[in-house]
Amino acid sequence: MDFDFQQLNFPYSKFKIEERNGKLFIFDDARKRFIALTPEEWVRQNCLHFLRDYKKFPIGLMAVEKGIKINNQHLRYDIVAYSKNARPILLVECKAPEITITQATFDQIAVYNISLKVPYLMVTNGLNHYFCQVDFEHKRYQFINEIPEFGVINAQI
Repeated sequence: MDFDFQQLNFPYSKFKIEERNGKLFIFDDARKRFIALTPEEWVRQNCLHFLRDYKKFPIGLMAVEKGIKINNQHLRYDIVAYSKNARPILLVECKAPEITITQATFDQIAVYNISLKVPYLMVTNGLNHYFCQVDFEHKRYQFINEIPEFGVINAQI
């Protein structure tokens, strides 16, 4: 068990963590099962709890690590949150804390958004968070200070 529970730039959350054969696993409320605890998973779980507990996104309306096909490539996004009418409204790309967020990270989430057409994007490594609102009409991204709460975004849809 050599996982470093690095303090991230998210509000405190309580997690269910267990050890199995010398490896740590964390319970994912969205997938409803224990997942191997890696640095990226630590960020993803902190982000999920932040979205659920502080931004009021219903856990039942969030999908985690699902595959999508874009230009004959099989890709996997980290988190997509859906509106009450099942429209994707938030796409999140998570990186491990030691990974620097670069233009390549934004390019990655932009590629995912080609097919998902999500109006809000979040990129995080747990230490630094970037939020964007997509202006589809003018084909541009506008950085914003924070992601609005679920009710605000859901009302816009």
